[in-house]
Amino acid sequence: MSVPYETAAYEPPESPESPEEHLMRLLGRALNSFELPDEILRRLDCALAHDGSLHSAHHSAGLHRETYRHTWLLPDGSALTLWELVHNTAPGSEPQHEVYVDEEELRAAGSRLALQPDTPDFELPAQVPLSPVPAPRHTYVPDASADHARRLLRRAENADRPGADLAERLSTACGHQITQAFGGPGRAGRARIGFSLYEHAFLLRDGVEVSLWEVEHTATPDGRHMCEVYDSEETARLAMERRAARVSP
Repeated sequence: MSVPYETAAYEPPESPESPEEHLMRLLGRALNSFELPDEILRRLDCALAHDGSLHSAHHSAGLHRETYRHTWLLPDGSALTLWELVHNTAPGSEPQHEVYVDEEELRAAGSRLALQPDTPDFELPAQVPLSPVPAPRHTYVPDASADHARRLLRRAENADRPGADLAERLSTACGHQITQAFGGPGRAGRARIGFSLYEHAFLLRDGVEVSLWEVEHTATPDGRHMCEVYDSEETARLAMERRAARVSP
């Protein structure tokens, strides 16, 4: 017979989990988690938020089958869903967990269970997960982002570059994006000095976005290339103006 939502076996965690903790708990109990594609796990590695909910339930003669929808919000604003199947193989036996990428795979796995075929599932309507963080401003690439931040700060030559506190926060970066910001100092053209300004945007594990602003220029006494890094666009542009003023005729 169908069962109401209140009697389902699913119990939400007592305290909020991070998206990574939720994924690890799901994979840890699923018997077939090793079958998930590596690409799926790489995409979930940088998830911003998650939501888990009961999708359907089917109880009959001591046997049960429940399915759960687990959805993660990704840095590019898209969502990725994994489907969990929970069932027992005999009345009173311990529940077994399986996880699937595709809902069709989930249905095929559920159809193999020894439940009475004439008993319909109790299904809940689809729910859209609510994100506790705003949609990200950038499309991030999860590619050694913490190391990228470390190397950027290491090559900065300005004395007022970001300090150890920000460097420590950036050690948790799980995605980054580099874009060029146009518009240089007014005097730079007359002095024939090259300036370039880049935003290095980082996504941290807690969903916070942090940007570093890199100024590359040749406004040095010997004309050599120099890199400076600042924690805001305004500070970076002021530094460009000061550099240009020093070398302008």
